[in-house]
Amino acid sequence: MNFSSKILEEAVNALSSLPGIGKKSALRLALHLVQDKTHKSERIAAALLKLDNEIKKCRFCHNISDDEVCEICKSPARSNNILCVVESARDVMAIEETGQIKGRYHVLGGVISPLEGIGPHDINIDSLIRRVQNEAIEELIMAISPTIEGETTIYYISKLLKEYNVRFTIIARGVSFGGELEYADELTLGRSIASRVPYHVHT
Repeated sequence: MNFSSKILEEAVNALSSLPGIGKKSALRLALHLVQDKTHKSERIAAALLKLDNEIKKCRFCHNISDDEVCEICKSPARSNNILCVVESARDVMAIEETGQIKGRYHVLGGVISPLEGIGPHDINIDSLIRRVQNEAIEELIMAISPTIEGETTIYYISKLLKEYNVRFTIIARGVSFGGELEYADELTLGRSIASRVPYHVHT
């Protein structure tokens, strides 16, 4: 791709470094911003700087937050007894769209994957254990993508928490095995959560 402007080339290279955006899409976006007269690029740049400098992780659930504690954890309307365990902040957003979770969340930040060098101590399992120990958690909803790595993670956590009086459930398999939770449609995901089933630890 030949450019008549180094500035345009830099913008295209920056935009195309984002997931899902190729060089052609990046060029189309960059040219749109060049022609835009409403200072859209300034608003985008300001928002991205805030994202880079001001975004936080909730100290309780590890979800993306503006403050030390996220809005979901702060909400008095949320049940303190139900904790929905997810892999990523994207999954929180997907599940929130269904309106099926009245409790709070715990974001693991990944799943156990020995092939990728990700072990139990590389994700937020220790803080989950502490929450079960210190909070009045009655049910853990394991809303983790039904992959081999996801199943391994659920099994590992269930073994760690076996001695605690907490109900383990997993989302019903309306979500196909091997699929990513964030790509499930809202209706399927909502039904899977509503129809969650007990999880039994196999010794």
